[in-house]
Amino acid sequence: MWKEVLSSFFYIALELTLLFILVTFLVSVVQMIIPYHKMEKWMNHPNVWLGSFLAVLFAFVTPFCSCSTIPVVVTLLQKKVPFGIVMVFLFASPVLDPTILTIMTAFLGWKVALFYTIITTILSVAIGLTLGKLGFEKQVKNVILKSYHPEKKGFSIKQAASETLVLMKTVYPYLIIGAGIGAIIHGAVPTSFITQYFGGDNWWLVPIAAIIGIPLYIRLSTMIPISQMMIAKGMALGPVMALVISSAGASLPELALLNSIFKKKLVAAFVLSVISMSTVSGFLFYLV
Repeated sequence: MWKEVLSSFFYIALELTLLFILVTFLVSVVQMIIPYHKMEKWMNHPNVWLGSFLAVLFAFVTPFCSCSTIPVVVTLLQKKVPFGIVMVFLFASPVLDPTILTIMTAFLGWKVALFYTIITTILSVAIGLTLGKLGFEKQVKNVILKSYHPEKKGFSIKQAASETLVLMKTVYPYLIIGAGIGAIIHGAVPTSFITQYFGGDNWWLVPIAAIIGIPLYIRLSTMIPISQMMIAKGMALGPVMALVISSAGASLPELALLNSIFKKKLVAAFVLSVISMSTVSGFLFYLV
C-alpha cells in the first residue's frame, strides 16, 4: 500500500512542480506589463458590465488567496471604485487563479476547468452586482488601512524568475501537501468507502460540502490534487467542486479581516454568498 502511496505522490508532485513553475513564470511576466493604476481607473467605467469584466480580469491577473485580496479591496474602495464592482473582484480573485486553472485542466480535464471558470465568473459578477444593488455599500466601515500599491515594474527575465521563486515559497508547499493527501487517498482509502458515502447523486452532499469548506481554510492549490483522487475513487464531481470553491472563496482568517472593514450584516451576506455560489456551482457540475 505504502509503495503505491509513494509512487503516486512522486508522480503527482513532479507533474505539479513542472506546471507550477512554467505557468507561474508566465503569469509573472504578464503582471509586469499590466498597468495596474489604469485598470483601477477602468473599473470606474460608467458601464457596469464593462467594469465587471475588468474586475474579473483584474482578479485573474492578481492570483491572491482569500486573505490577500483584502488590502486590494480597501484600495479600490478608497479610490471610489463602485462598490458592486469591488465585490465582483472580492469574489472572483481567490477562485480565478491562472496557475491553478492550468493545473485543474491537467488533472481534471479542460471541460471541468472551462466550466469552473465560466460558472465562477458569472456567479462572482451576479453576486457582486446584487450586493451593490441591495445597498450593502452602507455596511462598509469608515476605516483607513494601508493601501495596496503594486510597484511599477519593467519586464526582465531575471525579475520574472525572482517573482516565480517568491510565489513558490508561499504557494508551492500547499501544492505538495495536496499531492501528499491525494496520494494517501489514492493508495490507502478504499474505493468502496468513497463511492458508498460520497458518490452517486446524493444532492445533500453539495450544500454540506459548501458549508464545511469555509472553516477548513484549504487553499485552492491544495484542493486540486485532493479533488482529483476523490473523483478517481468515485466521489461525485458536484460536492467536490462545491468544497473547492467554498474553501477557496472564504476562510476564517479572511472573515476576521473583513470584520475590520465590513459591518456584521455585510460579513454575513458575504458568507451566505460564498455558500450559495459553492452550492449552485456544485449542482451545475452534475451537468458536466
